[in-house]
Parts: sequence; structure tokens; C-alpha cells
Amino acid sequence: MCQKSLDMSPFENVLEIILAFDGEGLITYSNAAAREKLGYDQGLEGLFAGTVFPGAFQKEDGGFRALHPFGMETHHMTAYRKNQTCFPADVRVLRQGEADGYICMANDVLEKEFLSHELEQVKQEAQDAMRVKSEFVANVTHELRTPVNGISGQIRELMPLETEKDKLRKLQLIERCCGEMNKIINNILDFSKLEAGKFLLEKTRFSIRNTIDYVMASHKGRITEKGLDFFVTVSPNVPEYVVGDELRIVQVLNNLLSNAQKFTSVGKITLEVIKTAQTGDSQELFFLVSDTGIGIEPKDQEKLFQSFSQVDASTSRKYGGTGLGLSICRQLVELMDGSINVESVKGRGTTFSFSVWVGCDPETEQEEEDSVQPRPLVSVPESAPREEQDASHYGTASNLEALQKNLSKLILSVEMENWEKAEMFMETIRQLTADAPQEVSRAVLRLKMAIQKENYDRIATGMDTLKSLIGGES
Repeated sequence: MCQKSLDMSPFENVLEIILAFDGEGLITYSNAAAREKLGYDQGLEGLFAGTVFPGAFQKEDGGFRALHPFGMETHHMTAYRKNQTCFPADVRVLRQGEADGYICMANDVLEKEFLSHELEQVKQEAQDAMRVKSEFVANVTHELRTPVNGISGQIRELMPLETEKDKLRKLQLIERCCGEMNKIINNILDFSKLEAGKFLLEKTRFSIRNTIDYVMASHKGRITEKGLDFFVTVSPNVPEYVVGDELRIVQVLNNLLSNAQKFTSVGKITLEVIKTAQTGDSQELFFLVSDTGIGIEPKDQEKLFQSFSQVDASTSRKYGGTGLGLSICRQLVELMDGSINVESVKGRGTTFSFSVWVGCDPETEQEEEDSVQPRPLVSVPESAPREEQDASHYGTASNLEALQKNLSKLILSVEMENWEKAEMFMETIRQLTADAPQEVSRAVLRLKMAIQKENYDRIATGMDTLKSLIGGES
């Protein structure tokens, strides 16, 4: 028969009922699903197709007549089992090319509806479990916060009364432990809200420089206690006021700076804020937190932003933490339409960078429009020659000339491994490109990060990229 030329083995274990029949309507093949669901243990070969679908096929002299057209269209039929019970089915019948043979594919509608109902039920149970878990976590964290705050409050009252240095040191340690416990509780609560999709951002007008001053004051003491240098820079092109969620930006910065302080024993920590783009009434702020700490292997960097994940178990034992902080940071940054990234070299330090989009402050914009003289991006004395003033504006002849000179000096400093001077020339280049297009600003940032890490390969790549961008402007 015609069907013998067609290999039916691929159909044997599919979940659909598969039947093949010839031009006379006699079944020549039935797969495992057909044999099981229709109750023919020995197979259906030799039976007329109308035995299974009596409402679809009728015998005629020398063949059969189909009551439904062949093709990819699905038809609702009734399929009969060997014991004459029946079930509704969705059926398609295809002709085997030009051959006088057909393939019938059928799905049990009741089984499909049952599976769909089961899937919906499982989905609902998962949602209910998530809701119960979120409520439980919220209740537990609130209950934990009450005794922790109570202990912390009592300790703060006792500290001014204690005169013995040893006891005072122990009280300070207890207070610090309470603070760390509160951070963990807040992280768990935030993670629960983010996971449940109930986290809302608050948009308020705030001073970004005051915010950075607050963050700096919060971390300066602990960082300098370890003998580390702490540098904070806010680019001149960052506006005084923006509209966004100040609390969440502070939360991300606090987490990154706490990690930097935790994993750095010698060297320095730097925080830098730059405005990298503006579209309409929105602007992108770019934050960099760099350290000279233990660094991270490339293969481990992708684990950092996963929930409850740290580089390895020894990290948690030695340095503490739940593995939630960076996961929460990533989700918060993404809620603010930004992204977060990491660059690190094992043993030489790490740089986290993240961007967020914030709103422009209407009052500041109005003040700038009313101002007769725009504020220069790079501070230049009023008595300076016109050419020197033009150098502060990216793209002018004097600006590009100054960039080329500083790049040459930067290359020389890198070759001589004078990293202090290299960073000085790099800062000048950053100021000269303060109002440059976004791709130039990003190239400058990448080059600056490479210089801070003393990474020769990245410096060479960054130099080439920046030169090509600056050359394209001239």
C-alpha cells in the first residue's frame, strides 16, 4: 500500500492520536496514543476509518466519502472507542502528497480541557502560595523589627551613661549588630515586595548633591576607620535638582558602598556621578562605585545579581550577607528604567556602574531659561582668553586640540606607569567632554575605569575607541 513508503516511526510516541489510511479508507497505521485511547491493544490496522469517526467517513463503491474537507483546518468530531464509548475530538486529515493515502491527527478535547483546567489550578495555587509567602515574610519581618529596634533604642540610652571604655565598646558593637540586623530585615521585606510586584517608586524633587553628601557622610567614618581613602566626585553637568525616588537611589548606593568597604582592606573607594543623556523631560544619571578590593573572577560575576547567591559559600562565612543586596539593587535600578553592570579583576578591585532615569526639575529649567549667561560646564576665569573659554565646549577647535594634548600626556603617563598623573589627565579629559554626545561620554567613562584598575588591555582599547570618536568630530 501507499503508506508503506512513508516512515511512520516518528509518530509512534507523540501524544496526539495518529492514524494513516489508504484510498479505500482502511487504516494502515495507528500510533501508541491511538491504540491506548481508542482501546485497541493489537492496533487498528485493517479497520475502516469510519469505525473510529462514523460521522466523518462513509463507505462507497471502491473507496469512501469524507464528510469534511481535508487540510490543516481543524474539525470537531466524535471518536468511538472499541467498547463503543465516545469522546469529542479535534481532527485534521491531510493527504499524503499525490499518493492515494491520508493521515488523520486527533486530540481528545476532554483531555485537553482537563489539562488546561489542571494548569489553571496549578497556576492559581502558585499565586496563592506566593501571596501567602509574601504576607508571611512581611509579618515576620515586621515582628522582628520591633524587638531589634527596642534593643537598639535601649542601647542608645545606655551609651551616654557608660563611662567604662570596655563596656562602651561592647554597647557600640551591639548597636552596630542591631543596625546590620535591620538591614537584613529591610532587604528581605524589599525582596518580598519586588517578587510580588507590589513595589512602588515615589517621585519627589530632591537635590542630588545633598543626597550624595548624605551618602558620603554615612560611609566616610567606616571607610576611613579601615585606613582606606574615599573620593567622591559629582560632575559639573549633573543638575542641582531632579525628580525621582531619592530613597531607592540612596539604597542602591549604600549597598554598593557597603560591599566595597566590606571587600576592600587596602587602597581606596571612589564614588562618581555623571549625567550621560537627556531626552525631553527625562535625564540619565550614571553612578560608578569603584574599589581596590579582592575582585571577582569573570566566571563568578554573573552570579552576583541572582537572588540568595554569592560568589561561593566561603564569602558568606567570612564576610556575611544574605546574597539579596545586589539582586534588590538590580530590580530597583530596572524599575527606574536603568541597568547595573560590574567590571572586576581578581585581586585588583571591582567597579559597579548603574544608570537611572530621573525627571528634570521644572523650577531649575525655568531658572536656566531666565538666566542671561549659561553656566559653563568647566570653570574658567572671566579674564581667560576666548580660545580657552571655547575649550570648555565639546567639539570646538580649541576643545579638540586640548583633548588631543591631554590624551598624548595620558598615554605617556600610562607608559611610565605614573598612575597619579594618568588619573589627573583623565579627569581633565572628562571635564573637556562634559557636554559631549553620549557615546563619547561612555567611552571616557570606560577609559577612566580602565585607568583606575591599571588594566593595560582595556586602556589600549579605550584609547583607540575615544580617538576614533574624537577624530570623527574634527
